[in-house]
Amino acid sequence: MLAIADQIVADRGAAALTIDAVAKAAGISKGGVQSCFGTKEAMISALLDRWVNDYADDLNAALEGVGEVSPERRIAAHVAIALDENADSSARSAALVAGLIQTPDHLGSVQSWYAERFADLLEGGASARALRIALLATEGAVLLRHFGLAKLDGEQWETLRADIEALVDGTAKN
Repeated sequence: MLAIADQIVADRGAAALTIDAVAKAAGISKGGVQSCFGTKEAMISALLDRWVNDYADDLNAALEGVGEVSPERRIAAHVAIALDENADSSARSAALVAGLIQTPDHLGSVQSWYAERFADLLEGGASARALRIALLATEGAVLLRHFGLAKLDGEQWETLRADIEALVDGTAKN
């Protein structure tokens, strides 16, 4: 059901995410969806939890065996995950933003997630600055792409990705 909810948001936008829409897409009754989630807010919470857990799994896999997890390695892994052109993250990114738009109560958990991303980056010199910029560029690129605001073909996307990765790679040399 969460995959269906993700896809509804990705295809039709946050306003289209309703218990009825999920029920119709799943071929079940509204009561069937309500028995899984209870309310629309609970469904959005489940979407956010799923996204956070899947991201954590991807991040752990990307950092497996790298030894000490420095800010540079963590941001490099984030960039790789977020900018993977073949990743199935469109719907999840859209669902995350939809959750914020429709239920501001979830804002705190997302703010905490971003606080963790920025934790080691808010102090320091040129390296920390480049990592902050790489993180912000990554998040901006993902949002622009997933909401259809920037239509980039594969080659253009790879150019953008290489630019952001160069920021991260440059911090290791500083």
